[in-house]
Amino acid sequence: MQIVLHVGAHFTDEDRLLKSLSKNRDNLAARGISLPKPSSYRRQLRALLHSLGQMPVTDQLRDDFFAGLNDPSAEDPDRIILSHNDFFCVPKMAVRENLLYPKAVDRLLDMCNLFHQDEIEVHFAIRNPATFLPALVAAKKGETLEGMTRGAVPTALRWAETIGRIRENVPAIGLTVWCNEDTPLIWEQILRELAGVEATVPLEGGTDLLAEIMSDEGMERFHAYVQAHEGMTEIQKRRVIAAFLDKFALEDELEEELDLPGWSEEYVDALTDIYDEDVYEISRMPGVNLITP
Repeated sequence: MQIVLHVGAHFTDEDRLLKSLSKNRDNLAARGISLPKPSSYRRQLRALLHSLGQMPVTDQLRDDFFAGLNDPSAEDPDRIILSHNDFFCVPKMAVRENLLYPKAVDRLLDMCNLFHQDEIEVHFAIRNPATFLPALVAAKKGETLEGMTRGAVPTALRWAETIGRIRENVPAIGLTVWCNEDTPLIWEQILRELAGVEATVPLEGGTDLLAEIMSDEGMERFHAYVQAHEGMTEIQKRRVIAAFLDKFALEDELEEELDLPGWSEEYVDALTDIYDEDVYEISRMPGVNLITP
C-alpha cells in the first residue's frame, strides 16, 4: 500500500488540496487511489500514534485503521491520500528551540513503525517565516511571538534543517516539498504529485487556487487563452498564469499582514533573503522532490 501523507505546513493549505482532489474522487478511485474523508482518520491517526508507547505495534492496529477509513468510491485501493495539518503538532508547538517542527522525526518514525509494510510519502509546503510567524501568532488571540515560539530567533529558523533532519532519520520515506508562495503556479502539479498520476491523466481543480486570487474577467480570459492554445507544456502554462496574474490579480487576496511589533520593512526583507537561501539549500538536497515553477 502507498500511503500519501500531506502534513501542511500550518497556514499553507486550509484543506484546499483536498477540495480540489475531491472533484476527481471517482476518477481517482477507478485508478486505485483513495481519498478518505478526514473525519475518518485525523483524530484517529493522532490518537493511534500517541498510544504506540503504551501498546505493542501489531498488523491488526494497521488493519483496523484502514478498515475505519471512509471512502465508498474506492473499495480496494493501492494508494491512500491522507491530509492532516496537525500531524507533526498543533500550531503552538510548531516552533521550539529555533527549530521548525521539532517533533517531525518522532511522528514519522511512529508512522513508519505502524505502517512498516507500506510505502510512505510525505508532502508539505514551506512558507517564508516573514509571513509564517505572524500567521502563527494571529492564530492564538492575545499571544505574542515570544510566547508562541518560546523565544525563538526568527533569523535562525531554517526549513532546510527540518527537511535534512527528516531525510537523515527517516530515509525510507518519499519527500515532496514546495513553497507556499508558488502554489498558484504549480497547483495542478501538486495535485498530480499527491495523486501519483501522469500529466496525461485529466484532473479537475487545477485552477481552483488561481480563481481565488484572480478577477473573474482574468479567469475568463485565461480559460479562453488555454483553450485556444491546446498542447502547451506545463512550463508554458505557468508562464501564461504568471502573465495573467500580473494583470488580473486581486491585490487584496495577495496582501499579507506583517504587523508584529518591532518588525521593520528591512527586517522582513532580511527574513525573506534568508528564506530564499534556505530554499536554494533544499533544492540541492538529494532525495527531496522540490516542486518549483
